[in-house]
Amino acid sequence: MTTTRENEIEQENMKREFYHMIINGEKVKGSTGETIKSYNPATGELVAEIAKATKDDAEKAVEAARAAFDTGKWKKFPVGRRSNVLNKIAAIMRSRFNELVELEVLDTGKSLHAAQGQVTQAIEDFEFYAGAIVGHRGAVNNVPGQFHNYTEKEPVGVCAQIIPWNYPLMMAAWKVAPAIAVGCSVVLKPASLTPITAIILGEICLEAGVPPGVVNVVTGSGSEIGNYLVEHHNVDKVAFTGSTPVGKDIMASASQSLKRITLELGGKSPSIVFEDADITSAVDGSLFGIFYNSGQSCEARSRLYVHESIYDEFMDLFVEKAKKLKLGDPFNKGTHVGAIIDQNQLESIDNYVQSAQKEGANVLVGGNIAKPEGHENGFWYEPTIIANVNHDMEIVKEEVFGPVVVVMKFKDEKEAIQLANDTDFGLGSAIWSKDGARATRVANQIQAGIVMINCPFSAFPGTPFGGYKQSGFGRELCIETLDLYSETKSILSYYGSRPLNPFGL
Repeated sequence: MTTTRENEIEQENMKREFYHMIINGEKVKGSTGETIKSYNPATGELVAEIAKATKDDAEKAVEAARAAFDTGKWKKFPVGRRSNVLNKIAAIMRSRFNELVELEVLDTGKSLHAAQGQVTQAIEDFEFYAGAIVGHRGAVNNVPGQFHNYTEKEPVGVCAQIIPWNYPLMMAAWKVAPAIAVGCSVVLKPASLTPITAIILGEICLEAGVPPGVVNVVTGSGSEIGNYLVEHHNVDKVAFTGSTPVGKDIMASASQSLKRITLELGGKSPSIVFEDADITSAVDGSLFGIFYNSGQSCEARSRLYVHESIYDEFMDLFVEKAKKLKLGDPFNKGTHVGAIIDQNQLESIDNYVQSAQKEGANVLVGGNIAKPEGHENGFWYEPTIIANVNHDMEIVKEEVFGPVVVVMKFKDEKEAIQLANDTDFGLGSAIWSKDGARATRVANQIQAGIVMINCPFSAFPGTPFGGYKQSGFGRELCIETLDLYSETKSILSYYGSRPLNPFGL
């Protein structure tokens, strides 16, 4: 149970009108005093102002992270001690669960149930890596005769971590947890549209016992601060989640100093419904796959392929249930679909839909900017289903990043696989079939990092998340992620009784 004082602290936190950056363990304003304004996408109302970083502020954050890594104690802590700190971070987050959920809803406009699930996973990420790091170790290798070889895992160094606006706290946890578990130092740059919960996470890390300088949070524009971090000579690794075009720019910039990079980028994920699928489950899963988080998910199943023999039956139920999805107050438990992040994204979604109609596509449901009662000043788009499309259309080829799904028929397994793979992306995919052999066979031929069989969920702590092709590379949320933040050092020694004389001199 929460105590009276804990409730008072929560209320004090919720009344904040200004959020500082975290640099070297201190709450700081930007060097120029400029601020970023955070608005509630559901209402258009101001939530708070946030310190805006300059390059000087980013420089101080990198210097703090560098000093913490090179001369600090964190990477030298016994693994068990770091594990305990990660568990304490999770415990503090859990004690502040309601606050984090409320801030996430206010900052993003997403539905309450979506925010609750994502905050829960952010907590579980720290718990997962608290356990995973204990088993992260080198190996002893077989070598000839009187030689001995073993490897050690060492932290890669200072990590710049750039996260998107669609899952602010969860994406921060995905990156911060494995990095500090290994012993790295971090400069975290949240999206300018949604920085609040990342700042709170930085504060919680300090409270839990992470030394100053190990986790720094700088808030500013991606084009200025993000690029500065990517190019900085004292940054050893960059981890980025966001759009494919920005990911390509980061890869090019990071190549100049051969930084380690992890890129989790865009998607145009397919969902295949075979004729033997449980239609009700496939409909419900497909609704969730595209309309969860208002379609603002990199692995949203935005291309839906349905076998021609069940197409009409499937579509009747799919359209019927889509019409029942509720938009409105994100804090209302009955709301299914939250707001769109801002006006620019809203207009982008609508432009894709209008363009598709001009190319001959049919909108079966939605297709319009919405104005839910009491939230007319927010940014909303109707859940939208579009049919009569082909693979030459922009709406089929490009990532819309909104509550919009395109639907096509297919005639057989071979065509379904061909259609699913006919994309530049390769992040998520879904298969709906009662035939286990077929599902496995198709899964093995889908060019995507994630395949969901009879399941709408794409990730739990411990399950690798990442893409093929232009959806990026590297895997997050799993044990393998620890290796992305590590160097493997090979140590070879000779213990023979005779001195070695390779040249025979």
